[in-house]
Order: sequence, then C-alpha cells, then structure tokens
Amino acid sequence: MLLAFLLVICLVPIKAQQQNSLLKIGRVKYSGGGDWYNDQSSEVNLLAYIRKHTTIQVEPKYEYVDISSDNIFQYPILFMTGHGTVSFSDNEVARLKAYLEHGGFLYIDDDYGMDASIRKEMKKVFPSQNFIDLPFNHPLYSSHFVFPNGMPKIHEHDAKIPQGLGLFHNGKLCVFYTVETNPSDGWADPEIHHDTNEKREISLKIGTNIIVYALTR
Repeated sequence: MLLAFLLVICLVPIKAQQQNSLLKIGRVKYSGGGDWYNDQSSEVNLLAYIRKHTTIQVEPKYEYVDISSDNIFQYPILFMTGHGTVSFSDNEVARLKAYLEHGGFLYIDDDYGMDASIRKEMKKVFPSQNFIDLPFNHPLYSSHFVFPNGMPKIHEHDAKIPQGLGLFHNGKLCVFYTVETNPSDGWADPEIHHDTNEKREISLKIGTNIIVYALTR
C-alpha cells in the first residue's frame, strides 16, 4: 500500500509535466532472458514518422527504462518486445500495475517467442483479466489511419492470423498486445529485416495509430 501511495504521488506532477514536453517512448528492460533491447532503431523511426504525419511533438530517440525503477513514470507510453521469456518480480508487478492504473499505457509486440510468458506475467498485474481481442471497430484502428480489418500482417511466424489484444482499467485500454503480426520489426531500419517499402509504411501507420490512441484515449 505504501509503495502504491508513493507512486501515485510521484506520477501526478510527472504527467502534468509531460503535457509540455516532447514525447518519448520508454523501452522496457525486463528479466527472464528475452532480448528486450533488440532493434533499437524501431522507436526512433516510428517517432520520426509520427512527427512528419501528425502534430504530436516528439523526440525521436531510443531510451530504455528499467521496470523496477520509478523512471517508468516519466513516460506516458512504454514499449516492450523481444524473443524468449519475460519475468516480473513482485516489485515490478506492483510498479507496472500502479503505472497502468494511473494513466500509463503499455504496448507489447511479440517478436516471436514471448507469448506464453507475457500472458503469464501480465496475469500477475491484472489477475482478474485475460487478454481479449479488440474488435475491428475499436478506436485504436481508426485513431489516425484506418485499418478496417484490424492488425495487418507484417511478419510471418506460425501462419496464424494477426491479433491485437487488450487489457483494461476502468473500461479503458491500458495494455495493447500484438501477436502474429510484429509491426515493430517494420519500424526498424530497412536493412535489418529487409521489409518492402509497403510493409514498412503499413507498420509505421499502425504504430502511429497505437501512439495517437494512447495519447488521446
């Protein structure tokens, strides 16, 4: 209880300050063995695209944040990706829960291999919830660009349909999780994954939607 109280106190002035500062996305550093640090050009390119195609004031740079620190409250949006296992400590669960329940937004993109563990670990954060599919008419899919069929397929993993899944607080989406689509690979520098220009454009557009929705929900 004391930890949550202290986190709420520090969150309020930070969120007020964010309204007058350039948008940055915090890349989540997590334990468990997954490569949380991969494709560090992804956020840089996405933020540069957002600056070009919206009126959002951004700072296109890569910054990582340890989920066990109070620094997560400096970011209105956290981004999490990688391959392999994710593991949260009790302290990290408490901090992430406080962050999400007081206005923060987490986007998770399965880069292939983290699905089983992310579902298990996020269940610790919201024990009463399971991830649910967002309907195609959810505002996220039309927040800036229009995606009438939901998540686009960017990278092939197991020949399954792409999914956009959510967890909610007080009826509002606070965690968005994408599986079998991997748009963040499409944000990376083109020589990394050799995606076509069309695939990269679609990836950046859905990424823009995620950020616009997170800031305006």
